[in-house]
Amino acid sequence: MADDLSARQHSGATGVVVLADGTLFWGQGCGAEGEAVGELCFNTAMTGYQEVMTDPSYAGQIINFTFPHIGNVGANAEDVEAINPHALGCVMAEPITAPSNFRSGKAFDEWLADWGRIGLAGVDTRAITRRIRKSGAPNAVIAHRKDGKFDVEALVAKAKAWSGLEGLDLAKEVSSTQTWTWDEGPWKLGEGYLPGNLLADAPHVVAIDYGIKRAILRQLVDAGARVTVVPATASFEEILALNPDGLFLSNGPGDPAATGVYAVPVIQRWLETKKPLFGICLGHQLLGIAIGAKTVKMHQGHRGANHPVKQLSDGKVEITSMNHGFAVDAETLPANARATHISLFDQTLCGLELVDQPAFSVQHHPEASPGPQDSYYLFRRFVEGLRA
Repeated sequence: MADDLSARQHSGATGVVVLADGTLFWGQGCGAEGEAVGELCFNTAMTGYQEVMTDPSYAGQIINFTFPHIGNVGANAEDVEAINPHALGCVMAEPITAPSNFRSGKAFDEWLADWGRIGLAGVDTRAITRRIRKSGAPNAVIAHRKDGKFDVEALVAKAKAWSGLEGLDLAKEVSSTQTWTWDEGPWKLGEGYLPGNLLADAPHVVAIDYGIKRAILRQLVDAGARVTVVPATASFEEILALNPDGLFLSNGPGDPAATGVYAVPVIQRWLETKKPLFGICLGHQLLGIAIGAKTVKMHQGHRGANHPVKQLSDGKVEITSMNHGFAVDAETLPANARATHISLFDQTLCGLELVDQPAFSVQHHPEASPGPQDSYYLFRRFVEGLRA
């Protein structure tokens, strides 16, 4: 239920979302106690709440789930995209019920508490979604106290004082700090995650970790690549010393223009080698900046597992998974680049490729997790290009 700052404390409420303009959404807190400030956004996926919460691209954000039954299949140790959650907290329409799934290891609210993440249930998530669609993603605080006592004025002040995502480089905060190898393939029922069955001459991909999802690494391995992961701040010389056949630019959080300060010069030097490059999400935006295009902050962003994307070469429509609040401005693409995909929701650019060398990128998440598998072919295209 939404409320204004002058309203009385709702009887029995143990949690609240406080917007910077003073609007309050009361509910029942779950997970960890405490408070967190960030950008409030909505996600329309019907499955995969663990993958969403652990996606590093959600650093600095609070997730308002539009699907009402979040947590009903519990939580496990396999359905995660990073070692720990990166989303600050989540808002749900219905209380978390007892888990009902044979893979469940614990209840979702227990999982949230274990990782220090705040949940809020019993909220009109449709009202929040409509507000974001109308006014954009606001700064907000999510808070949970079992005694139900909140200093609302202090929480509003905290939401107002937060800088927002524009100009914020979060890739350094979520990136690994060392170079490491990855050889795990996709998950199989009854067997878990399978080891990659790579040939001796498997092409070598260096993946820059701006906040990389494990599902991306598994798809690269499944497509036949040998993968080495390097930190977001790795230099061109450090990457070249690994003797890669191709470079992968990962997803990640924050403002691409801010991350681009140190990432773009490395990408530009790689492009001079004319070796293959593939980018996803933040990696797509960084490639755009590296070739001279501009990025813009979106009104509400795209977050969910049901986003239609049109492939311009043949008109094929793919249903994709998305998670981004910035986009490459198609009008600023240079002459040596062309658009390959567009969103059928709002016509924003969802893919580009260079016409004079083997470099391409997409805004959507072809690895899904959660989401449809329509775009898996992009990993095969990249790895097959390395072999050629």
